[in-house]
Amino acid sequence: MNLNQRCLVVGLRRALFGSCALLGMSGAAWGQSAPAQEEATTLDTIKVTAQSREQELKDVPIAINVLNGEMIDQVAATDIGDLDMFVPGLEVTDGSPTQPRYAIRGISTGDFGIGTDPAVGVYIDGVYSARTGGAMLAFNDIERIEVLKGPQGTLFGRNSAAGAVSIITNKPSNVAEGNARIRVGEDGRRYLSGLVNVPFGERHALRFSALSNHSDGWMTDAGTGGRLNPEDTVAMRVAWRSDLGESTTLNLSWDYENIDQLARPAVGLVALEPYPAPAPYPANPLTYRNPLKAPVFNDVVNNEESRTFNGVTLQIDHAFPWGSLQSTTAVRDFDTVNREDEDGTNRINLYFDTANIESNRSYYQEFKFSGVSGGFDWVAGASWFKEEADQTSETNLFTDSVGTAMGNLPNFGGVNIIALLDQVLEGAGMPLRLQGHSWRESMVNHGKAEAYAAFGDVIWHVNDRWNLTFGLRLTHDRKDFSWFNGARDAATLDATVAMLDQQGFFELLQQMGYPVSADMFNQDFVFAFGELEGVKNSRKKSWTDLSPRFVVDYAVNDNTMVFGSLAKGYKAGGFNSVQPQSQFDNEDVWNAEFGIKTVFPEQKLSLNASGYYYIYKDRQAISLDLNTAGSGVPRYIVDTSDMQAWGVDVDLQWRPVTGLDLTFNTSFIDATYKDGLSTNGRDISGDPTGEPYLSASLGAGYTWSLGDGGDVRFSLLHAYRGKSRCNAESETQGTCQASPAFRTGEAQNRTDMRVQWSSADGMWGVGIYGNNVFDKRYVTGVNNISASVLGTPFASISAPRQVGVEFSARF
Repeated sequence: MNLNQRCLVVGLRRALFGSCALLGMSGAAWGQSAPAQEEATTLDTIKVTAQSREQELKDVPIAINVLNGEMIDQVAATDIGDLDMFVPGLEVTDGSPTQPRYAIRGISTGDFGIGTDPAVGVYIDGVYSARTGGAMLAFNDIERIEVLKGPQGTLFGRNSAAGAVSIITNKPSNVAEGNARIRVGEDGRRYLSGLVNVPFGERHALRFSALSNHSDGWMTDAGTGGRLNPEDTVAMRVAWRSDLGESTTLNLSWDYENIDQLARPAVGLVALEPYPAPAPYPANPLTYRNPLKAPVFNDVVNNEESRTFNGVTLQIDHAFPWGSLQSTTAVRDFDTVNREDEDGTNRINLYFDTANIESNRSYYQEFKFSGVSGGFDWVAGASWFKEEADQTSETNLFTDSVGTAMGNLPNFGGVNIIALLDQVLEGAGMPLRLQGHSWRESMVNHGKAEAYAAFGDVIWHVNDRWNLTFGLRLTHDRKDFSWFNGARDAATLDATVAMLDQQGFFELLQQMGYPVSADMFNQDFVFAFGELEGVKNSRKKSWTDLSPRFVVDYAVNDNTMVFGSLAKGYKAGGFNSVQPQSQFDNEDVWNAEFGIKTVFPEQKLSLNASGYYYIYKDRQAISLDLNTAGSGVPRYIVDTSDMQAWGVDVDLQWRPVTGLDLTFNTSFIDATYKDGLSTNGRDISGDPTGEPYLSASLGAGYTWSLGDGGDVRFSLLHAYRGKSRCNAESETQGTCQASPAFRTGEAQNRTDMRVQWSSADGMWGVGIYGNNVFDKRYVTGVNNISASVLGTPFASISAPRQVGVEFSARF
């Protein structure tokens, strides 16, 4: 047994945590295995459709990261939130799968309301995912993921101002095949998936895939002993392909997903005196507990995060003598509920939860023509999008916590009136109480959106070295939106107040000089909008945009291309879902970029690098305002600013010897406010936006051939994201928090490892994997909305190390 074999045995025995240093990782496409040792050592050819044409990655003058199915398997990823650390410049906040947040190069949208649109476009097989509620689905039979950095307004359309994430699934083929996978791991992880592809003759094929993903959760409620942060997802996909003659192909697919689990927990930051003492107010960051070590208490009534998603896509491709036509028709429908804890305690006098209930249906139609005419490679087409959505934003409290807030806020005189009145009732021997009643306030929104677009993109091959590209998209958006802030719902409280009023309780108090009446319990506490309450408010608005792109690329030689581009991205205007009559205009991003893509065949090395500068005009952000006048209750408001950034992206792939792959990706960015004010009116022009300077990932993978015994591959991935660059708004919004016990926004590291054995015929496989193998834990954010009224800030934390075993079979 040689040294490598001994290391392999020890590594397997110690489940990835032994002392032998083995290197290895995916190759050119982030997950592409090295060829067998008897084959020539070459770099893999990567095909992408980033420019609405199938091209080699090295010929596309856009900064792109490509993740393939092997990369997904390598880190045991269940959705794109498991991969973003390994794509520098991409960030996916996935604590709630029904409300994710995507950011590329520091540009994102922090609001999940149906009145706003994302800044990063997510596309599944070319179909736009309009809402975040349906934008992060479980990985199911994925071929590859293309992450396009920089504005993609011309090629992808509206709401791709920061970039685009394009997910491409596997299509039915003429090869009969199938596979099954079982994965078990810590915290009750149980993952099962399988697919079967069945050809029917030479012209038709059916492909069916399904998965079930379950985890008990990696947090425990200190009060009940129940598990928190679980996962429970079931998904299916059915795809049918028919060749309708020699020139026409039809692809029809149905996607289904069901999530039914508890919502994300809240980790309270303040130590509490015994009940019924309230939390210290105002909350003092100097006394916060470390959320990584603090006990977790959550008491949400009807705790739930759920989603039912259905999507149908029909694509028809037809070849003409002069080019081709692709028609894409799609319907997407989903319903979500997310009711989550907002106080991080199990005290009724501090109770606060919110619920987002959403129903959405969208329709999409695109006709795209493409062809090559002489020296011109062109794409042109038109698209139509329609969406109808309903959203209810709920705030749920108990009268006990409403009373606590009254005692904390100056406009209520600093007196817990509800608790005081209960003491009077108890002293008078009356059986009725004003505490213990549920209190719900709701904002109900209805939105209709429709968008039309026409686009064209032409690559002029001036000669065998020079290419000039011009693209243009004309988009017209129209939106109708409404708000309805009805009366708060507290039926048992209303009955109690009515009985007390009938018995003359409030009249007696007034005669004694106390300014208390039954009417004071009929007012909204959170959604208090005066004359706009109880009335349906509506607005409509339309926007028109032209998004061009200009590209010049030059082939220095057969293996090196340099390029320069100027492109515009567009995000449609919209409305703040929780602020009646609010409206904001569209946002624009202009991006200038220069780059190089080169391959060194003899060295088996590829290098892609680009530098860019962008200006983000009229950025609309939904921010937490803790300085609201009047009620003293914080609100989410719209603020407008301009941003600018310059940066560099580098992607290096190297295969020095057969079986060994090395990768390095990095992104540097300096993002600042060009013009803007904080929620308290401070000028933040020139301040950083919060985006870290540096993020990077590196990996290595090595494959040992065991002859007839198959092969073993060891892979390692490491990711780094630098510390957040704080500004005047950071602490209010919870992205930067200074406390003796912990810090938010600090630099993060994550290391994943995997050892995989595959049989010689590729039919069987066994793998051991570890995510975050060094158990690096971080406080990812602090939420201050409950702190401002109840004194109960809470934090979100990152997951611990996860280790699992996987068994796979192919047939």
